[in-house]
Amino acid sequence: MKDMNYQDYIWDLGGTLLDNYGMSTRAFVATLADFGIAASHREVYEKLRESTDAALAYFVPNQPDFLRAYKKKEAQFLEHPILFEGAKDVLEKVIASGGRNFLVSHRDNQVLDILEKTKIAPLFTEVVTSSNGFARKPDPASMLYLKKKYAIKKALVIGDRKIDMEAGQAAGFDTVLADGSKSLIEIIK
Repeated sequence: MKDMNYQDYIWDLGGTLLDNYGMSTRAFVATLADFGIAASHREVYEKLRESTDAALAYFVPNQPDFLRAYKKKEAQFLEHPILFEGAKDVLEKVIASGGRNFLVSHRDNQVLDILEKTKIAPLFTEVVTSSNGFARKPDPASMLYLKKKYAIKKALVIGDRKIDMEAGQAAGFDTVLADGSKSLIEIIK
């Protein structure tokens, strides 16, 4: 890791460090079934990768109670979170090389529980969630907050969606898409 070009790394959680889309998809499909709606795992997965709002608009545009029921079921599925292979190792390598890890998530403080359960909470200098009150990505406000607070000059933003890239670029950071084509270790080299 001596050749790392960055001191600071700003991570997304779901789909980047946390393998949550499978769990979220199962919870969404199960909640659809509770509402008497059938959908394939694949089509729900694809819509959730866009965003929860996209999935809601597509599958249940006129079901105001669905989101609450889905979030409750999803929280049950996330009781046993699973990190992507190598996620903890890459966070530890950043710290071992003198770097800092930050996390920006659109989820609420449930993120803090997930980080504790996966034993990676101590590996972050700061975690920003929706509970901090910043606009959702692609708005760069949360990243600009970190930039100012920690005097970040150069950082790499790692996320699995276009909105992560847009937020990072708008904050003046380099970005990389974690799309599964490379391991997290390869991404940060």
